[in-house]
Amino acid sequence: MASSNRIAVILFASLLGATACNAKASPAAAFPAPAQDAARAAAPGRETAVVSGGCFWGIQAVFQHVKGVISATSGYSGGSAKTAQYEIVSTGETGHAESVQIVYDPSQITYGELLRVFFAVAHDPTQFNAQGPDEGTQYRSSIFFSNDEQKSIAQAYIAQLDKAGVFRRPIVTQVVPLQAFYPAEAYHQNYAELHPNQPYIVFNDAPKVEHLRQEFPNLYTGK
Repeated sequence: MASSNRIAVILFASLLGATACNAKASPAAAFPAPAQDAARAAAPGRETAVVSGGCFWGIQAVFQHVKGVISATSGYSGGSAKTAQYEIVSTGETGHAESVQIVYDPSQITYGELLRVFFAVAHDPTQFNAQGPDEGTQYRSSIFFSNDEQKSIAQAYIAQLDKAGVFRRPIVTQVVPLQAFYPAEAYHQNYAELHPNQPYIVFNDAPKVEHLRQEFPNLYTGK
């Protein structure tokens, strides 16, 4: 979110004491496990997933609480290295999306299970170029795949969710190849953890972590 807009949201929430939209869709049907998924690895390892869906603070916070996730890093994907800077990305004209790189242990959690969390609690995949109070192409819903297996799993899962009518509106999530991931500035990392009482975090991001705990207790870790 551009700095001025984010401050406006914080002030608005503080003054009104109202619960801002936390950019989580209300499913119209039960949320299914992916019918197509990668096999769980027999031995510990490291694999990477990159997704975007609104402000990276909340996406990072969710995946930092998912069992099997080794690290979650806020950053930028979709544009060039020279424009991978917050103030430039916030113009919405760089091609970048605020993204999160998830490094995970495939013996503990699968790629499809990560996508299930992404769609179910991390964001609303039916919002086009927006999430809750944030608007612009930098807040689009995307899955950046790094190989054909990730692409196939992502496309199959979106088709599965649409066919099952899980959401009341069509999913608009883009499935696109990952060109590069650029970590965001240090002050954006672990933002929700470091600023738990900031109104934007309280109203927009903390509810996502709570939804994870409630809806996927077997995947939730309180770390």
